[in-house]
Amino acid sequence: MILIVTPSGKGDQCATSIQETLAESSHIAPTTRKAITLLRAHEYTAILVDQLFLEAEPAGSESVLQHIGLAVPVYVNFAVNGVERVVRELRWALHRRQHELRLARAGAKENFRNELADTITALLLSCELALRSPNLEVAVLNKLRTAHDLARQLREKLEAPA
Repeated sequence: MILIVTPSGKGDQCATSIQETLAESSHIAPTTRKAITLLRAHEYTAILVDQLFLEAEPAGSESVLQHIGLAVPVYVNFAVNGVERVVRELRWALHRRQHELRLARAGAKENFRNELADTITALLLSCELALRSPNLEVAVLNKLRTAHDLARQLREKLEAPA
């Protein structure tokens, strides 16, 4: 969902074009109060902010930007740009956002894999040291071997290509 923050009458045209071109629904906020109310009530992927709004309400626009969450802000000038250009800029911003999200997920996944690999290594070493202990009861020895085997299986799964 897209939030369009503009006092301009082009907001309706832009919302229609976004729906037709990008298949994204949108809300229009002509004032700071309306924008903040909508931002609190809904999750947006992007926010189109009219530069006229920024100039007319600098303090209000700052308040709006503090509430955008994970939405990508796209600054446009409805007075100069046509609706087609605004939609094109929005499309590019959404593509950039998707690309950045993919990179962030890949990085988080890699960090998780590394942390998990470290934990599995520590578990394997602990099991190996415990298995070398003299005078272990058979039941304890069997449980340690089972834990060691499970840790090795985890490592193999972790090292397997995704």
